Amino acid sequence: MDAPGAATLDDIDLPLPDRRAGKVRVSYELSATERVFVTTDRLSAFDRIIASVPHKGQVLNQLAAWWFEQTGDIVANHLLEVPDPNVTIGRTAHPLPVEVVVRGYITGVTSTSLWRQYADGARRIYGYDFPDGLLKNTVLPHAIVTPTTKALDGGHDEPISCADVVSMDLVEPALWERVQAAALALFARGQQAAAAAGLVLADTKYEFGLAVDTGELLLIDEVHTPDSSRYWVADSYEARLAAGEEPESLDKEIVRRALIGLGYDGHGAPPVLPADVVAAASARYASAYERLTGLSFVPGRAPIADRIAHNLAPHLARARTGAAGTALPSTEEPA
Repeated sequence: MDAPGAATLDDIDLPLPDRRAGKVRVSYELSATERVFVTTDRLSAFDRIIASVPHKGQVLNQLAAWWFEQTGDIVANHLLEVPDPNVTIGRTAHPLPVEVVVRGYITGVTSTSLWRQYADGARRIYGYDFPDGLLKNTVLPHAIVTPTTKALDGGHDEPISCADVVSMDLVEPALWERVQAAALALFARGQQAAAAAGLVLADTKYEFGLAVDTGELLLIDEVHTPDSSRYWVADSYEARLAAGEEPESLDKEIVRRALIGLGYDGHGAPPVLPADVVAAASARYASAYERLTGLSFVPGRAPIADRIAHNLAPHLARARTGAAGTALPSTEEPA
């Protein structure tokens, strides 16, 4: 793997319409029913962009694609093609206005986490009642759905209950029941695969949308990546729990803890993340990919933006001419 100072992709500008930039992904319209999603190396925490982490975007894109393929029998998803290590072409969808978070453990440090609210004295959280005496990082009796609102730029997600989703007219009742069932089934599949890889999937976030052409429910954005999920190393979990230590993680929790250690809680300008934390985060992302997929992580060729432009050339030509049909495959290898 490259050194911590390896090239990163902070942003990209493509000659396509309807550019939309999120915390991590930049997307463009490719056709009336397709979008190009470019996953950058930007790392967000506390709803803020904190740093750029080498190889992070590639890991997220390739791992999400792997998970989409593993879970397509549970619910349809937006994945159509991966023409570049950092790029997905997906079906265009109208996103549902809620983040669908599933939790199997009581943990976390952010304001929307179960443990943070519980430690602050709350006992009814996300519409669920919790008893006294729970310990951080311990398993819940069963996985629960804990939705949050989707914050606008610069805002923070707000916790709501499953009942609130319906009462606030965010999602129609029957559709919300389908979303919850799909989320719990996805989480069970994720925990099973994680366990086989020697990991614990503690919690995760899903996003769903409705296909613009058919109205079909789709799993969109990403699934079971270190950005959207909390992974712990199973072998050391019990010993660390008994010692009162934090679990060994393969996600961006190391970044959240480092920020809190620097006195940052999501308000104001974030501090500069230490280089060793950035390097550790990069290594954790790659390790999560390899453990979950059983594949070796091979960093894509740099400069990343030039590689992406090369691999998307056939698709860009199709978009310019308005040609229909299947896009040509890329000849670029992720090396």
